[in-house]
Amino acid sequence: MFKLWATIVKDFRVLVRDGVGLALMFLMPIVLVFVVTDIQNSTFKMINKNKLPILVCNRDTGESGIQLLETINKIGMFKVSNLPKNQNEKTIADAMKERDALLSIIIPANFTLKVKAKSKSVAGKALTSFGLQADSVQKNVGNVDPLTLYYNPVLQESLRLSVKGGLQSALQLVESRETLRSLYFSINEKQLPASLEDEMLNNKATINEIPVSKNGSLSAPNAAQHNVPAWTIFAMFFVIMSLGGSVIREKVSGSFIRLKTLPTNYLVGLLSKQITYVIVTIIQAVVIFSLGIWVFPLIGLPGLNLPSDVAGLFVVTLVCGWCAVSYAILVGVFAETHQQSNGFGAISIVILAAVGGLMVPTFTMDTSMKTFANFSPMHWCLQAYYGLFLEGGRLRDVLGNLIPLIIITLVFQLITFLGLKRKNLI
Repeated sequence: MFKLWATIVKDFRVLVRDGVGLALMFLMPIVLVFVVTDIQNSTFKMINKNKLPILVCNRDTGESGIQLLETINKIGMFKVSNLPKNQNEKTIADAMKERDALLSIIIPANFTLKVKAKSKSVAGKALTSFGLQADSVQKNVGNVDPLTLYYNPVLQESLRLSVKGGLQSALQLVESRETLRSLYFSINEKQLPASLEDEMLNNKATINEIPVSKNGSLSAPNAAQHNVPAWTIFAMFFVIMSLGGSVIREKVSGSFIRLKTLPTNYLVGLLSKQITYVIVTIIQAVVIFSLGIWVFPLIGLPGLNLPSDVAGLFVVTLVCGWCAVSYAILVGVFAETHQQSNGFGAISIVILAAVGGLMVPTFTMDTSMKTFANFSPMHWCLQAYYGLFLEGGRLRDVLGNLIPLIIITLVFQLITFLGLKRKNLI
């Protein structure tokens, strides 16, 4: 026991002297957490509060074009600015750059005429199907000329599809209003009252949004709940920059050989490193979670809400840290130089993070990538944390994620042991 304690003290002293490693393990992930959370939170605000700037060139002179503009304004997604009617593609592109707008639409000149013609045709067909006498139904009136949507290529496809869906809803509402007016006039031979029109068009069922949780909590997760656990995992795995280098230094300096002449075993040294760096990963989690809880609200970011099962959070952090440390030792044992350890370690961590869902959610991946995600330890770490932070679960609810993570960790340990045996280091 004394040998283990002495080795742990030695490893802590070596770690404290490694300024670059400490910066990579603490400073870099803290900066990442702040930057990524702020960016994602700004994106949420842009969609929900700030509104997307959009330029509208209305070439139509009828009321349908005006109604479409009013409907677009009511959607709540857009900050509408009008352009002169004589704009072409070049002048619209210039106007988008000048006004820093990501979107622009052109309402065609015959928009009202086409909407009215189509509405009368649809109303006439409906009356005929009801067995009522209708005016002569126009044949082949054609569809309404499409709107032209210009967008900045930097706009992500998911956001662009949301914009397109909003504009299609606005178009559908304008066409439905005109069809309803045509039907009412054909039956009653008078204009549809505005109050009745509003009641018929705006009488929509509402949608209650309730996040699915395991403990009955209904609080919606925020950007901090998503990002803080993810980048805490990233920080844990970056102990490879210090721990991998420590293992290589002992190999290069001959410490392995000298240990063989002492009444001890290098496995004691490996156990010491694991205990030391697992404690470091726990400290990383405590520091980053504390920043999320107390510092984020001070700088305008959403605060981190800890899960109710604090004991479960500690166990998950412990298992995640053990896995990260096991992977770092594995790379250190097989790498021959610091350059190999740092280069392979950094690149492999980024790849594991990308495949594991830290950078892109796994539900957006195709089937083959989802299969690869199951082999990334970061995937199981993230799912365990999400089960606690986002779903309000307890330790028993995330055991299905911890078991694969423990299996992967034991595989790392076994490969490390076989590597040390093959190199005659133990």
